[in-house]
Amino acid sequence: MKTVPEYFGCMVFDDRIMKARLSGKIYNSLRKTIDEGAKLDISVANAVAEAMKDWAISLGATHFTHWFQPMTGITAEKHDSFISPSPDGGVIMEFSGKELIKGEPDASSFPSGGLRATFEARGYTAWDPTSYAFIKGKTLCIPTAFCSYGGEALDKKTPLLRSMQALNKQALRILRLFGNDSVKCVRTSVGPEQEYFLVDREIYNKRRDLIFTGRTLFGAKPPKGQEMDDHYFGIIKPRVAAYMAELNEELWKLGVLAKTEHNEVAPAQHELAPIYSTTNIATDHNQLTMEIMQKVAEKHGLVCLLHEKPFAGVNGSGKHNNWSIATDTGINLLTPGETPYENAQFLLFLVAVIKAVDDYQDLLRLSVATAGNDHRLGANEAPPAVVSIFLGDELEGVLEAIENNTPYSAAEKTEMKLGVHVLPKFIRDTTDRNRTSPFAFTGNKFEFRMLGSSNSISCANIMLNSAVAESLKIFADRLETAADFDAELHRIIKETIHEHKRIIFNGNGYDDEWIKEATEKRGLLNLRTTPDCMPYLLSKKNVDMLTRHKVFTETELKSRFEIMLENYTKTVGIEARTMTDIAKKEILPAIENYAADVSAAAAKKLAVDPTLTCGYEKGLVKQLSILTDRIAEKAAELDEAIAKSASISDIAEESCYIRDEILPRMSELRIPCDEAETITSAKYWPFPTYGELLFGVR
Repeated sequence: MKTVPEYFGCMVFDDRIMKARLSGKIYNSLRKTIDEGAKLDISVANAVAEAMKDWAISLGATHFTHWFQPMTGITAEKHDSFISPSPDGGVIMEFSGKELIKGEPDASSFPSGGLRATFEARGYTAWDPTSYAFIKGKTLCIPTAFCSYGGEALDKKTPLLRSMQALNKQALRILRLFGNDSVKCVRTSVGPEQEYFLVDREIYNKRRDLIFTGRTLFGAKPPKGQEMDDHYFGIIKPRVAAYMAELNEELWKLGVLAKTEHNEVAPAQHELAPIYSTTNIATDHNQLTMEIMQKVAEKHGLVCLLHEKPFAGVNGSGKHNNWSIATDTGINLLTPGETPYENAQFLLFLVAVIKAVDDYQDLLRLSVATAGNDHRLGANEAPPAVVSIFLGDELEGVLEAIENNTPYSAAEKTEMKLGVHVLPKFIRDTTDRNRTSPFAFTGNKFEFRMLGSSNSISCANIMLNSAVAESLKIFADRLETAADFDAELHRIIKETIHEHKRIIFNGNGYDDEWIKEATEKRGLLNLRTTPDCMPYLLSKKNVDMLTRHKVFTETELKSRFEIMLENYTKTVGIEARTMTDIAKKEILPAIENYAADVSAAAAKKLAVDPTLTCGYEKGLVKQLSILTDRIAEKAAELDEAIAKSASISDIAEESCYIRDEILPRMSELRIPCDEAETITSAKYWPFPTYGELLFGVR
């Protein structure tokens, strides 16, 4: 039996394989493309394609695909076999550099938001050599970008790569000013923690709401939920442990650095966390992780739920995006250094992030906006919809001292010096202890906690990279023209702290007083729903910044506005139609049957003894009758709202109608249905309860 180091990455065409199968000249040229963005020569592409094909075939692959990430939020692939006809009637296995570099999938049915005309169905995929190819099943998967016939980005990878390029450009300007000429590249790294639920497949198959929408639309609170906190970090059940073991093995084969696994707070909820990777690779790996999670679950008779709020009344699932900046020489730019210039450099990058989050809080919020995440944000396990930064008392004290020109006393009573002189050696591993913060400094990285569990991490990192690039650009523009570098550096740090300290908050993010203070006194945004967020994508400030750094074109931004709102309206529309269907076809008949049998039982009693009152039966039937009337009434109101929504042609107007009219009616329909569940005999209730779902995996 092979050990983990022996089989780790065995299904990946990684650096080890490239060194072994490519000539030194070809390998060095490809590395130059990967590391420095040099143009890829077709002769190099042909050699790489041949080696990649031979390697894949040796591992049983018969097909190849350009693996891409369209605006659906999941991955896409079209498989082509390696076979080509030979003159003798047989076949040979071929794969060219042209096929490696470019594919032409039909783009007609992918979301485009108006980026292409109906007759322009063709789309193009382009190889991303910075993300290793891998084998899944019998198919060689080549990570690619995806664009329209006219060249506009139709995917989530292309803007992510652009944002990484923008941040690299501006960060290098800053480092050169500090005299660092050895760094060739600055990259952002991400470690996305992934939360998920596991439920028994047989139970899942009896819940049409879970099948159609990924979340339960009905369900009374069970006698026990997460009140005892006994599931969190608890002993992992054997069936779940077996699932986790196979999941790790499959991910490790694909080079995914799965590191940590544990039970989360809610019953049936778990978490997997990887080691950090470069952002575009981490994004690819997280998409793979979600896919493999669901596939492995099937093999164990389980279903992996990635919805942000699959169950009301218990914790939902998020995806903490641990983000940092590092040089190709291995220096984390969010770690204080040992010298005066390194400390000043750390502070400059720190305040660049603070400025970015404050200036573009709207972009960060809308980057995580989905119908599912709207249910989660602001609940007890998730940060509020108001974006703020947690720094911790020590770092906040340093910044306050700089702003006010006052001495700072760290634990060792070191007096703080300004400019580029020695800064206090505050504790390096100062970590976040505030689980309510949306954006927390955790030692040498920031943890963006607002992402939902089903989200692609690309959207959040596109906006974060771009916003920080803008801050660094503003700083570099000033420093490059400064007569006195040290004095200007001090001014920038001090001014930035003063102008953006409103975004810093170390307190309880769940406190109503904080929400009031944030919005009324500090002027921060509280964008509670997706329709609230999306108009900000097209605000002049945001369009100017994103186009200035060439992350998006204005046309691409307009398309994403359309796509995200369309996804929101379709998602809630499916949920609403599923609700009325279940209420009318399953819940109402079940209650009616139970009420009829209770009435029949009472009639039998009275036939035997007319002096009996049958108070229990009469009261129960009356209560059930009232509930059936309310359910029928609320279902009819929801049907009416759904019909009206379908008649609204403007996508922004429709999304607001859904937020204001359909979602409230869905909540109104759920209340009597859940109440009916609590008084209807279990054998009559048409589908498994919360108790069965949450505690069904043994």
